[in-house]
Amino acid sequence: MTNVCFIADFFVNQIAGGGELNNEIVIKDLSENGYNVERMNSHSVGLQKLKAMKDVFFIVSNFINLHEDSKDYIEKNTDYVIYEHDHKYLKSRNPAMYEDYLAPEEEIINYNFYKSAKAVFCQSRFHCEIVRKNLKLQNIVNLGGNLWHESDLKKMEEVTSREKNNICSIIESIVDHKNTKGSIVYCKSKGYIYELIEPCDYHQFLDRLGKNEKLVFFPLTPETLSRVVVEARMMNMKVTTNNRVGATSEEWFKLKGLELIDFMRQKRKEIIQNVEEHING
Repeated sequence: MTNVCFIADFFVNQIAGGGELNNEIVIKDLSENGYNVERMNSHSVGLQKLKAMKDVFFIVSNFINLHEDSKDYIEKNTDYVIYEHDHKYLKSRNPAMYEDYLAPEEEIINYNFYKSAKAVFCQSRFHCEIVRKNLKLQNIVNLGGNLWHESDLKKMEEVTSREKNNICSIIESIVDHKNTKGSIVYCKSKGYIYELIEPCDYHQFLDRLGKNEKLVFFPLTPETLSRVVVEARMMNMKVTTNNRVGATSEEWFKLKGLELIDFMRQKRKEIIQNVEEHING
C-alpha cells in the first residue's frame, strides 16, 4: 500500500472553502483506490515528523502556514506534487496587480519549491497559463476542472429541472476580491432584480443559488476555476462575469445543465487518474 501525506493549511472539517471541498474528494478517492492517505495541517508539519516519514509521497495543497525548513526538506528529500488553488508563487498572491498577469522577478517566491515538484496541478487553462507565464517551468499541469461529491451532483440535477425566477443571484461575501459590491452596482445600473446569497449549508446554498435565472459575478482577482460559476452552469443558469474566471477558458464551459453534470462525473475520474499517475510514475 502506497503511503500518501496530504498537506494543507485547512481541511473541510475546519473551513468549507472550494479548495478544501475539492481536496476532500481527492483524499476520499485515493483512499478508496488503496492508498493510505494521512492528512496533515501545514502548520503542524515539523522537521522531526518529516524525517520519521519513510517512503511517503506528498501532495502539497495550500501551504501558507508551512514552515520554511519543512518546505525546504520536502523540496530536497521527497517526491511530491503541488495541488495549486491560487498563486502562492507571488508575494501578493494576486496576478491581477501586474500587467498581463506577469509579475516582476522580485515578486516571485517559492520558485524552487514549485520547480522541484513532480507536477504543479492547476485548475484551468487560464490558471495554468498564468502560472507558466510567471514561473516558466515545464511541470505545470492543467487538470481542467474541479471535483464534486456524487450527492452534490445529484442535488444540482434536482435543482436544474426547476423553473427559474427572473432574478440575479449575487454571492454575498466579506472577501473583497469576490466583489459583491460590484455585482450589486451592475444589477442596479441595469434595473435587474437581484438576491444576495449569503453563506449557509452547502445544499441550501445550491437551492438558493439555482432557483434564479442568472449568476452575476465580477471577481477582482483571477479565479483559478470558480466552483460557483461552474455550479451555476450545472444548474442551468446564465452567468454574467468578467475575463477573470478560469472556467470560461475551458472547452467544456459551453455545456450546461445535465450535460455538464455528467461531464464533471467523468472529469472526476480523469483528475484522480492524473494524480495517481504522478504518485506512481
